[in-house]
Amino acid sequence: MTDYHVLIRELPGDQKPRERLRSQGAAALSDAELLAILLRVGVEGASAITIAQQLLRDMGGWQGLQRAGFEELCHRRGMGTAKTAQLKAALEIARRLLIATAAERPQIRAPSDAAQLMQVEMSHLDQEHLRTICLDTKNRVQKVQTVYVGSLNASMVRIGEVFKEAIRLNSAAIIVVHNHPSGDPTPSPEDTLVTRQIVEAGKLLDIDVLDHLIIGAGRFVSMRERGLGFSRSSA
Repeated sequence: MTDYHVLIRELPGDQKPRERLRSQGAAALSDAELLAILLRVGVEGASAITIAQQLLRDMGGWQGLQRAGFEELCHRRGMGTAKTAQLKAALEIARRLLIATAAERPQIRAPSDAAQLMQVEMSHLDQEHLRTICLDTKNRVQKVQTVYVGSLNASMVRIGEVFKEAIRLNSAAIIVVHNHPSGDPTPSPEDTLVTRQIVEAGKLLDIDVLDHLIIGAGRFVSMRERGLGFSRSSA
C-alpha cells in the first residue's frame, strides 16, 4: 500500500503551522504543529509534522522528549544534532519558565478567587462557555482550558473532555466554570445534572472537583455553596 505524506509546503497557506500561529495564536496549534515549527523541515517522504507526530507518539509526549538523551534523539529519523539542540533548548526554556512562574500562579482559596479570575472575560461572552481551571496540589492555577461552547446540555457535554487537560497536566483538582449570557447566574436543573456527572467522574479519576461556578453579569453562583450537584460528604 502506498503511504502518502503531505508536505507542509503543499498545505494551503492558512493551514501551515507558522501561518496558523500568526493568525490564531500558539494555543490553537496541536503539539505536533508546535514541534514541527521547531524542527522547521522534514526529510524525504516525511514532513516536519509527520516527524513530530512520530516523535511525540514514540517518545511518550513532551515529558518523554524531556527525559530522552541527546544522542537518542539525534539518531531518530529526521532529527540530527541541530534539531535535537533546538528541541532540548526549547524544553529547557519551558522548564525554567515553569519554575520561575510557579510562585506567581494565582492560588484559589475560595470561590470568589476563581470568580475574580474568570468574571471579567466570561461575563461578556454572548455564548455559553464551559471552562476548567486546572489546579496543582496547592490549588495554584496550572491552566484554564475551554472545554465546550454552546448551550450547557448534559447530552452534549462529553464529561471526558472536562478532565482531558487536567489528566495531561496531572492536576490534583479542577474548578468548572461556565457563564450565563443572560446575565442571571441562577442555576438551572441542567446545570445541577451536569455538575453531578462531573463530580462523580472526578471521584473515579481521583481528581477533586472543588466547585462549579456560574458567571453572570457582576454576579456568580457557587454550586458547591448551594449544595447543587455536590453530595453532603463532598461539601
